[in-house]
Amino acid sequence: MLKESLKTIFSRDLKKLQTEIEQYQNERNIWLTDHNISNSAGNLCLHLVGNLNTYIGKELGKTEYIRDRPLEFSLKDVPRAELVHKIEATIQMVNDTLNDLTEDDLNRDYPAVKVVEGGSSTGFMLIHLAAHLGYHLGQINYHRRLLDL
Repeated sequence: MLKESLKTIFSRDLKKLQTEIEQYQNERNIWLTDHNISNSAGNLCLHLVGNLNTYIGKELGKTEYIRDRPLEFSLKDVPRAELVHKIEATIQMVNDTLNDLTEDDLNRDYPAVKVVEGGSSTGFMLIHLAAHLGYHLGQINYHRRLLDL
């Protein structure tokens, strides 16, 4: 049951991330920062894609993903179509990886060094990653409504 719930939440929120990026009326505004808003929606999008491809794809799905976390926050002006493609590929990767997990896998210790406080199981880490996605998704929504004028 946990696995199916996680698949639903990740798919829902990644599709919402795609919708948020697509809803910018001016593509340049995806990359704006202003006053106390230090991260653009584009950089948050790259960060979410990098985060999920690292902690789900690489660690659980055994993909060959290599993360460059500083680049997630420094890269600018990636075309919207490329961001959308990255999101779509991430949805596929998350679903493929979660499909291959068993309930026993979810109860085992997460394979990487402990990343977050509160639990060590793979299931706990996946819940954390879903919450992290939702947190930044909300920031992107506010970014779009405040700066895409």
